[in-house]
Amino acid sequence: MAAKKNKDGPGTGTIALNRQATHDYFIEERFEAGLVLLGWEIKSLRAGRVQLKESYVVLKSGEAWLLGSHVSPLTSASTHVIPDPVRTRKLLLHRGELSRLIGHVERKGYTLVPLALYWKKGRAKLEIGLAKGKKMHDKRAAEKDRDWERERQRVMKQG
Repeated sequence: MAAKKNKDGPGTGTIALNRQATHDYFIEERFEAGLVLLGWEIKSLRAGRVQLKESYVVLKSGEAWLLGSHVSPLTSASTHVIPDPVRTRKLLLHRGELSRLIGHVERKGYTLVPLALYWKKGRAKLEIGLAKGKKMHDKRAAEKDRDWERERQRVMKQG
């Protein structure tokens, strides 16, 4: 997915979205986290060469980590660094947010999923969601509601 340009100027706007997450999970709460990135990764993010579809967030030893996100290296990127497109990236969160997330994930059975990657004041931010998994009948009900809403809009437009 290519980076979308905002009116606010360079360094703002959405880089990548994880649309699959809202289909597979009920998102209860959203958090904004910073990312620890390397120089070649920033260049790739600016070019919009990132994918969040199969990524997830893990909490290990009091820290949050992003696993499975794919950042494709540019051919013009650094020659002295060997890029690893799917490396584990550390997430930066406040201590209070981390302890709260740890409590929800370990005790209440929640999952952490990345929802969106975007620029904020020139820095890359990741929106993560505290989520519960959907069952198959929940997915069908959501699809049914979406179809009904689309049909209702179409009928209202004609009438």
